[in-house]
Amino acid sequence: MTASLRVLILDDDFRVAQLHQAIVEDRPGFAVTETVRSLAEARDSMRSSRPDLLIADVFLPDGDGISLVRESGIDAILISAADDAPTVRRALRSGAVGYLVKPFDRRALSSLLDRYVRYRNLLSGDRALRQDDVDRALAILHGAGEPVSVSRSATEQLVLAALGDGEASAAEVGERVGISRATAQRHLAALAARTVVEVRLNYGSTGRPEHRYAART
Repeated sequence: MTASLRVLILDDDFRVAQLHQAIVEDRPGFAVTETVRSLAEARDSMRSSRPDLLIADVFLPDGDGISLVRESGIDAILISAADDAPTVRRALRSGAVGYLVKPFDRRALSSLLDRYVRYRNLLSGDRALRQDDVDRALAILHGAGEPVSVSRSATEQLVLAALGDGEASAAEVGERVGISRATAQRHLAALAARTVVEVRLNYGSTGRPEHRYAART
């Protein structure tokens, strides 16, 4: 996916909208099309700019951001001070790909945006998807340590497939599979304990050794 994802920001507080805009524009792969302050403005902007992602507040002067997500069919991240379970459930039920409770550290939105790019990349195009592809995309989007619908043995198969005929670090395997480095490390250690993979230490320029893994032949 080479073209930047178009983002529309909806918040009735222009200062908050500007903060969100700065975070989005700091992430590679995104371009803010517009910041708007009402549902009416958002609908007009959607018709003209056709955004890929909507970042919206829930409570707005002329209505409800969750309803807009449901009617628009556009991927959305909802950001709100509303922290009650019914509102969060309603947001997710309406199709939001993420929900952040105000106030939050800017790294939370940055991380969610980065995961969203990887999620979109995995599900891009018109190709047929395997279940593993779907599981990886959902795990990446939600920041899970590993796909909830994949058993541990299946995850280990993905880890082994990621190693292939070469060798890699836990961080490299995690990136290939779509799981965290810590999760990849845990599975690689378990495979090494069963002598399914080999481990060697690679001493870099800093002097700190790095574990490198390779599947046994």
